[in-house]
Amino acid sequence: MKKVAFYTLGCKLNYSETSTLSRKFEEKGYKKVDFVDTPDIFIINTCSVTENADKKCHKVVSEARAIAPNAYVAIIGCYAQLKPKEIAEIPGVDAVLGASEKFRLVELLDGFVRPAQPLVLATDIEKANAFSTSYSLFDRTRTFLKVQDGCDYSCSFCTIPLARGSSRSDSIAHVVSTAQEIATTGVKEIVLTGVNTGDFGIQEGIRKERFIDLTKALDKVEGIERFRISSIEPNLLTNEIIEFVSRSRRFVPHFHVPLQSGSNKILKLMRRRYQRELYVERVAAIKSFMPQACIGVDVIVGFPGETREDFLDTYNFLNELDVSYLHVFTYSERENTLASTMTGSVPKGERHERSKMLHILSDKKRRAFYEVNLNSTHTVLFENDVEVGRMHGFTENYIRVSAAYDPVLINELQTVRLTAINEKGTVEVAEAEPELLVHR
Repeated sequence: MKKVAFYTLGCKLNYSETSTLSRKFEEKGYKKVDFVDTPDIFIINTCSVTENADKKCHKVVSEARAIAPNAYVAIIGCYAQLKPKEIAEIPGVDAVLGASEKFRLVELLDGFVRPAQPLVLATDIEKANAFSTSYSLFDRTRTFLKVQDGCDYSCSFCTIPLARGSSRSDSIAHVVSTAQEIATTGVKEIVLTGVNTGDFGIQEGIRKERFIDLTKALDKVEGIERFRISSIEPNLLTNEIIEFVSRSRRFVPHFHVPLQSGSNKILKLMRRRYQRELYVERVAAIKSFMPQACIGVDVIVGFPGETREDFLDTYNFLNELDVSYLHVFTYSERENTLASTMTGSVPKGERHERSKMLHILSDKKRRAFYEVNLNSTHTVLFENDVEVGRMHGFTENYIRVSAAYDPVLINELQTVRLTAINEKGTVEVAEAEPELLVHR
């Protein structure tokens, strides 16, 4: 029985795909092991959103070779689709598979005999038009379920359309069936993921269904206590979706809504499909229906043409906005994007300084959000995340809590009262007796 190890770089979408691939290997008789357990095969699922992701791929290949010099090393994922020949030249790589080929990995490379020369199996991205269902399982309490792939947007900084192809989706019926299948494993929470999740509904190049209808169908699935939307564009987050979540049985009050810049000038250069005024409206709508909702924000600093004044415009905009935390990305040049040809490059030192300022702002935003929720009652899904006698989990509105370890509570929903923010930035909860366990 050959041993196979997996390593995932990048987003929740990659994570769900790696988990699905690992189950396919196990079905074929391979044994899944940890990266350090001298595997016979390494599968490295790559990202290419930033320059660091590319560098990490090189590093992981080097580490794999150090652990098992004779193992088979295959590279898949976004970086593999964008630069297959370049990856094939990395010392130690045996095969590179593109977007259309990665889900046929076991069949295409069955036997995993190291070739004399690296194999490059990557067709043009236009051929990546099929949807492959993916979801993570048995790795953590939450499951990441892919419902959509690819993107038809043309943001000037993004390589994802080149790496994953055009927008395409699963069907509502099949997503519901998959969620029901996941429910039988004991998973309590499903996170819906995609490249452009709100664009759900395109099948065979035609829009056949809507994201709002998907949420309504999933809300009826028995056995899953929570559904969480991983990320949704502000122009696709409609009042209908917001209002539905506010009265939903299972969808939680947590929205992650990419902004990228608080400057309308920069948003236009980024070729985003909204201006900041729409973003303000979306935040106000969420808070009007769900005052305790958590709102996360993606923001990019150092985009070409972003002056100090433009950045401060973004900083002040976010400072005044009722959001809960920021995911801050430092702009890095990516080949074959419009942004890489733009003038007004921001010095890297200045990019990092701006990133630092927003990270500090994010910490303040998160603490303020936690403080507003103190002394209120919430439902926590406890995870197998234990450290020095303390266990952790997340409330429905994505507040990370800490409680005394009790193995009975792992993967259970419990009603707690938030009491104080500890020195690590997590929230302590009032001890609750087992009879307070919630089984909705």
